[in-house]
Amino acid sequence: MSVTASTPIELVNEVYGRLDERIAIARRRLGRPLSLAEKILINHLADPEGQDLGKGTAYAELYPDRVAMQDATAQMALLQFMTAGLPQVAVPSTVHCDHLIQAHKGAISDLAVAEDVNSEVYAFLHTVSEKYGIGFWKPGSGIIHQVVLEQYAFPGGMMIGTDSHTPNAGGLGMIAIGVGGADAVDVMVGSTFGVRWPKVIGVHLTGELSGWSSPKDVILKVAEILTVKGGTGAIVEYFGPGAETISATGRATICNMGAEIGATTSIFSYDDHAAGYLKATGREAIADAAAKVIEHLRTDDDAFAQADTVFDQLIEINLSELEPQINGPHSPDLAHPVSRMGDDARANGWPLEISSALIGSCTNSSYEDITRTASIARQAAAAGIRVKTPLLVTPGSERVRATIERDGLLADLEAIGATVLANACGPCIGQWQRDDVGPEDVNVIVTSYNRNFPKRNDGSANTLCFVTSPETVMAYALAGHLDVDPRTDEIQGVKLELPVGQELPSAGFESGEDGFVSPPEDGSGVTVVVDPNSDRLQLLEPFPAWDGGDFINLPILLKAKGKCTTDHISAAGPWLKYRGHLENISGNLFLGAINAYTDAAGQGRSFLDGETHSFPEIAKAAAQAGMAWVAVGDENWGEGSSREHAAMEPRYRGAKAIIVRSFARIHETNLKKQGVLPLTFADPTLYDRVREDDTISVLGLADLRPDVPVRCTLNHADGTSEEFFCNQTMSEEHIAWFRAGGALNVIRQKYHSN
Repeated sequence: MSVTASTPIELVNEVYGRLDERIAIARRRLGRPLSLAEKILINHLADPEGQDLGKGTAYAELYPDRVAMQDATAQMALLQFMTAGLPQVAVPSTVHCDHLIQAHKGAISDLAVAEDVNSEVYAFLHTVSEKYGIGFWKPGSGIIHQVVLEQYAFPGGMMIGTDSHTPNAGGLGMIAIGVGGADAVDVMVGSTFGVRWPKVIGVHLTGELSGWSSPKDVILKVAEILTVKGGTGAIVEYFGPGAETISATGRATICNMGAEIGATTSIFSYDDHAAGYLKATGREAIADAAAKVIEHLRTDDDAFAQADTVFDQLIEINLSELEPQINGPHSPDLAHPVSRMGDDARANGWPLEISSALIGSCTNSSYEDITRTASIARQAAAAGIRVKTPLLVTPGSERVRATIERDGLLADLEAIGATVLANACGPCIGQWQRDDVGPEDVNVIVTSYNRNFPKRNDGSANTLCFVTSPETVMAYALAGHLDVDPRTDEIQGVKLELPVGQELPSAGFESGEDGFVSPPEDGSGVTVVVDPNSDRLQLLEPFPAWDGGDFINLPILLKAKGKCTTDHISAAGPWLKYRGHLENISGNLFLGAINAYTDAAGQGRSFLDGETHSFPEIAKAAAQAGMAWVAVGDENWGEGSSREHAAMEPRYRGAKAIIVRSFARIHETNLKKQGVLPLTFADPTLYDRVREDDTISVLGLADLRPDVPVRCTLNHADGTSEEFFCNQTMSEEHIAWFRAGGALNVIRQKYHSN
């Protein structure tokens, strides 16, 4: 099926045509009410009759409807796809240029700079898309998740995307899962997508949001309840009368930030709000088709009455009682009601003054978000007040930007001092050139973004980032400090009225500048050139296969303390430019990781010479010396982004195993894909007994079997040792990847032999 600027109705009809039969199978097999998540997953199973449906244990094989890739992760994904030898992708796929645009002066100049400095990468992505039948969205078109919501998401569909915030499409009732590039390659070559059959966490919403409370506050509250790992291995399904009161884009906000609780994805049922959004974005045919099968696109009506049989956990939230929240710093689950924020800041010694306020990102840049924010800006302008801190605004897409410009909303924001940035990720992912603070300056920023790890936004560990709703960000920008509750306090002598928003533009959406480039019918004549001297792009060489032996006396390159996210393992920001060059980006390996022995970031004692070096220097020297190694970590290792570079870099530099207390889902899969063993301590206290000069042996690998613990020994420098066991979640397929040296080698063998 050819790739177009939106999902063709033929694809939707194909999906809907299976629903009656597939859901009948599900009802017969499960014998209880169904969640919406189960309905969609079963409709996409390779084998709906034979698939084991054991929650959290069985590996399911599914056929997604489409793949979406952003430019930073698409480079490595497509470099891998190129090695498979196929003439074109097997499913509709798109590339979206949104991550490589650095925010600095404003939309026009920043976009021009990006097109210049990234010209080689953009040319590669464009030509590789043309060659293999992939749709290409040019720089400035918008953030991948907003464009997908506007153009491609449809209720009851299933997609994967090479970005952790792919679940944004759940706002329209789609199963949308963030993955690494190797998973995307599997689907693009026509294979299945494998994932453990998820548990389902139900969030039953009652009441209705009002005043300063917004959809963002729902997910901030859920993050407080579940923490950053409470959703791991689960789909979060929102339902109930309160869910029916939230707009489609508000639901997308909630689903988007479900990545911050580790959820596989999040989803809402289809209803009039979703239908209205489909029609407003030119997809009336899909809305009409969905109306005919609506009973299959919703959580079963009796699911709440039998919640103990449908959901593995049930959370109840009364929206009418929900107070505006602000979460942070350094973790998206550290919650504060706005009424308590000032006191909490003083108690923790955080600065009260705000250095920058930022509105937008893939989480909160919808028309409704901007109208609510602009309503506050108009009040401020009428009262003669302006923001007291720099305010940066990022429209989510060209469609949203053009519409809010037409409706005067951009002018409202600029009138009180806002700077409008390009339609791109920008500061949310570290693409932000700050001139106002130095790396040594402890400062506070307030954003409507989704993630707030140290160094996440501007590369500085001293920047304390708090995430909240766009309207609350606006109030803080006007106040200039954290010690304010806009519901009760005056700001610059003005008592603000409640924010007022508009779900959809009454005059319809503007299209703006068309950023979609359709691939040619036949791309066989297109040449994809990668300069061997490039420092941005590098063709991939296969990783070596397992040699059949155990891993004996492997030195420990790193024992990480506390949170070790994908940002800690492979930083973004200035390193984004090397996302297509494995050797160069490996220069950031573990730069953000905290050494458990010294509390220093990014450096440790080398097992080669006993001296202190940066972790990337140690890893490079080990690889050059042919020495394999392991890394040891704490809970939820690999939390955060879907970036597979955080798995490919350790593999490239010689890692054989990562041994931790627990993993985040996407990163654990990425390690398996690259042929690295992801192991978890059967006894979590063993982590505390790992010494800096120990070595670890991983034994019995010839007998590696699904879910069977792996025997290891911890060898101390004093000659003593202790045996311990590690758990693992490898399926037979994953073990085949390990033995072959990575999943890509298996794909090469399969398709080259054909």
